[in-house]
Amino acid sequence: MYFRRTARASGAESAIVYACGLVQGIALVTFPAASMILTAPGSYDLSSSQYGVLFVPQVSTAIAASLVGGGLLWPGLTRRAGEKTVYLAGLLADLASMVLLIASWLVVHQHAAAFALLLVATACLGAGFGLTVPSLDTLAAAFHPAAADRSVLVLNALLGLGTALAPVFVAAFTGLGFWVGLPVLAACLLVGLIAVSLRLPLDPGPVAPEPVQEASEPVQGAPRPAAGGRIPAGFWVFAAFAVLYGFCETMNGNWSQLDITSLGVRSATASLALTGFWAAATAGRVLLAAIQRWLPGRAAYHGLPFLLAVAFVLIAVLPRDAPAAAVAAFGLAGLGCSALLPLTISFGQRRFAGNQAVVAGGVIACFQAGYGLAAFGVGPLTSAGIGLPAIFAAGAAVAVVMGGLSLLVAHRQPSPAAVYPRPARPRPLPGPAVRTGEAPT
Repeated sequence: MYFRRTARASGAESAIVYACGLVQGIALVTFPAASMILTAPGSYDLSSSQYGVLFVPQVSTAIAASLVGGGLLWPGLTRRAGEKTVYLAGLLADLASMVLLIASWLVVHQHAAAFALLLVATACLGAGFGLTVPSLDTLAAAFHPAAADRSVLVLNALLGLGTALAPVFVAAFTGLGFWVGLPVLAACLLVGLIAVSLRLPLDPGPVAPEPVQEASEPVQGAPRPAAGGRIPAGFWVFAAFAVLYGFCETMNGNWSQLDITSLGVRSATASLALTGFWAAATAGRVLLAAIQRWLPGRAAYHGLPFLLAVAFVLIAVLPRDAPAAAVAAFGLAGLGCSALLPLTISFGQRRFAGNQAVVAGGVIACFQAGYGLAAFGVGPLTSAGIGLPAIFAAGAAVAVVMGGLSLLVAHRQPSPAAVYPRPARPRPLPGPAVRTGEAPT
């Protein structure tokens, strides 16, 4: 028999997990939110190419951390080290990133030194994101076993709220003449989270695998699980979708402010547009989770890429000095992005049920590859004289291709039960599987 976790986590444990999601979101968008500071003459004065290079270390470490979490590079790390250790390591990496960003500001006029510190800072941020977020998902689900879907949704909504707040904080601190107040604030919050977390057990406990059906017929055409944590055959359609999605999200998340300010819009409005993008992406996920009865996840999955394509076209043709139109266009892009990544993971985990952790880690790694493609690749294009509006127009074609791929990803699959999939980190205790209708003891 299996022993399922029945004891509720303490209120402090749940609160710290949710608070960490909010702070992780703020830290994650700190660098894109400060894009105008990083590229401003008299400040860091980075070129478009240098600004893009900043995110190469972040992508590299995030991919590595995602593959580790999926069991592809270091199988059993989380089981051996413990969820709390991985979670704390991620928070420490986030803290190191913020401290290095503050240090770079202190030597901002020493261009080479400041740029080197920024590169190390983004590398730490990528590692922090890759280690912390999967652990948070696992802890949120484990601490609320009777409402795991809702708890993971709440956690990710708070993560999204953090991404939306970061540009607001940058604009507010810039108005006060102290933009570096954002990394200072994030560092203080991270120190507090680490101090409290050290005093809490943060143990998700043993989680039983899904019940085995007494007599079930195999799904027609379903691939067999790959052995030893290998990538299953057929995964590459999901990988291609994730790469293209990463490109589309990053075009909006990393280049929106530079695009808007090039059209004569004030920097404060550019920050508002970035906030609008992240806020709409988060609100869209929550809304789709609430209306799944009327709009199934599969229908949304097929329609959102085309909505995103429309948003890219509107961004590409934005007129000069049109702040309201810019905010609305990027908000529409956020809605188009909203649930695409979590639904891709859900469809992948359903199709490759024997390799859920591998699929989740692989999809996130491919998303990070697309992130890097947009974060780094756009810089040389703009340096070569190709304007951001033209690149956003090309993004519309990428979104249309995503729409076509969505038909292959969700082929012959029912809509997922929840927008956000549950974490795929089972910890079975020794014994036979629990069969349907048999009460665990």
